Amino acid sequence: MAATGLGFHPAAFFSAHPREAGAKQLPFRHCSHHRINVARTRRACLLRAKSFNGHPQIGASFSNSNGIEVLDGRAAGDGPPEQGGSTVSITVVGASGDLAKKKIFPALFALFYEDCLPEHFTVFGYARSKMSDEELRNMISMTLTCRIDKRENCGDKMEQFLQRCFYQSGQYNSEDGFAELDRKLKEKEAGKLPNRLFYLSIPPNIFVDVVRSASRTASSSSGWTRFIVEKPFGRDSESSGVLTRSLKMYLAEEQIFRIDHYLGKELVENLSVLRFSNLVFEPLWSRNYIRNVQLIFSEDFGTEGRGGYFDNYGIIRDIMQNHLLQILALFAMETPVSLDAEDIRNEKVKVLRSMRQLKLEDVVVGQYKGHIRAGKSFPGYADDPTVPKGSVTPTFAAAALFIDNARWDGVPFLMKAGKALHTRRAEIRVQFRRVPGNLYRRRRAAGAADLDVDAATNELVLRVQPDEAIYLKINNKVPGLGMRLDRSDLNLLYSERYRREIPDAYERLLLDAIEGERRLFIRSDELDAAWAIFTPVLRELEEKRVAPELYPYGSRGPVGAHYLAANYNVRWGDITSDDDGSF
Repeated sequence: MAATGLGFHPAAFFSAHPREAGAKQLPFRHCSHHRINVARTRRACLLRAKSFNGHPQIGASFSNSNGIEVLDGRAAGDGPPEQGGSTVSITVVGASGDLAKKKIFPALFALFYEDCLPEHFTVFGYARSKMSDEELRNMISMTLTCRIDKRENCGDKMEQFLQRCFYQSGQYNSEDGFAELDRKLKEKEAGKLPNRLFYLSIPPNIFVDVVRSASRTASSSSGWTRFIVEKPFGRDSESSGVLTRSLKMYLAEEQIFRIDHYLGKELVENLSVLRFSNLVFEPLWSRNYIRNVQLIFSEDFGTEGRGGYFDNYGIIRDIMQNHLLQILALFAMETPVSLDAEDIRNEKVKVLRSMRQLKLEDVVVGQYKGHIRAGKSFPGYADDPTVPKGSVTPTFAAAALFIDNARWDGVPFLMKAGKALHTRRAEIRVQFRRVPGNLYRRRRAAGAADLDVDAATNELVLRVQPDEAIYLKINNKVPGLGMRLDRSDLNLLYSERYRREIPDAYERLLLDAIEGERRLFIRSDELDAAWAIFTPVLRELEEKRVAPELYPYGSRGPVGAHYLAANYNVRWGDITSDDDGSF
């Protein structure tokens, strides 16, 4: 059984609040944008804390692959939890790196600012660099902002947060370094039930070293211990399997939180709400009404000095196999039994296992080249000094995927992702079938010679970034005498409808990890199924050294992507003349 997902043990909760057991109170502060998660966690806590003769019963045990029995996230045989409340210690391993500075520490501060973290928490940075606590605080303070709102106490909250931040230097494979971290953590945790979260903001080749050292010498003795692992999770099925087996030598699956930050995006979170809570959409969500689905990711910048890292993975591994495939699985899954994490992840795995392996003829790859636009020179991928000479690593890819099940049989799911394109966007586009026997096949359009209503089918667009929005393209009569038709948008622009700041994906996922909510994290069998789809074509691309089609920096990408879509009688929705990405 998994850990309770809370910063306390049920026994401590009920003994401290005997009259309020039915009130489902949490030791978390009130968090305005996370009420649903908190409510869900409250229910989970009460379900797991079933009492016997008035005393809470601790959950069942499980064993990790090393044969170590774990009881509710604690090693079997540990004593009862301490009665002085609980605390959460968050250790950012790789604290001096860009991801930690730009995303993780700011996300933790935003959670603290919104009163979403437990009352008792501590943040530690761990890296090889020599640094004092004060130097860490100075480094963190450079990236913290009061972006949520402009309350006058923001400066005070920053100072309060920074005073909870500490540093420990050490090698990533050093048990001594993590033993010293353990000693410092215990000083901060004194008298409280200790729960520990490790965020591995480090290259994947040292994941196992850190997990081995930290799990042996810095795990909580009586609370839960969890590890957030950043992608990439291997380069193919084989290396991913090796990584999973290695991690499970030291951790139970329930302790591993594989993070894909795109699953924390607001519009991705809203995808299942849109589908399962609106009668207008769910009946249409099948091959009977949907002609094709497009998942589009584009960036308007290149690798810019990160070519050495990128060249080892390429755009398919970096974006398509994880971000876009995870969104596809959420989009296409059957209705889960409940909103519990395992029920949702079970349905995602079914979708992934129903997908065909990609073949080379269903993939187009490209690489951006140098270009001069408006008098400014933009370097090509091969011009990056960190990129190996003669590299054929794709910076753009388009693919046609198919799900062989009753709901989606024959529907092409088209993906494309690329760097150095004409715009920055991430979106899902659902193109519906034509209206049978359409009465308005050809009518005069507003401001145009003709509008082919039969070709201008309905399209639902979920824009993940930037400027989050949901809009539906419909055919509409222009007001006035006569019958002139137009294509219009019914739109929900988040910035206009919702005035509050949308939380960063890392905020949502960090809070979920602290609460033990696994719904937005990737399970090992999910990962295996995802790699099984892409590994064969990745190997073929590399073994044959398939030359990518060159496209100019700032363009719409390789021409081959249009031919790929045309093979399935599809046009990419982001390049049609009536859709420039704005309303």
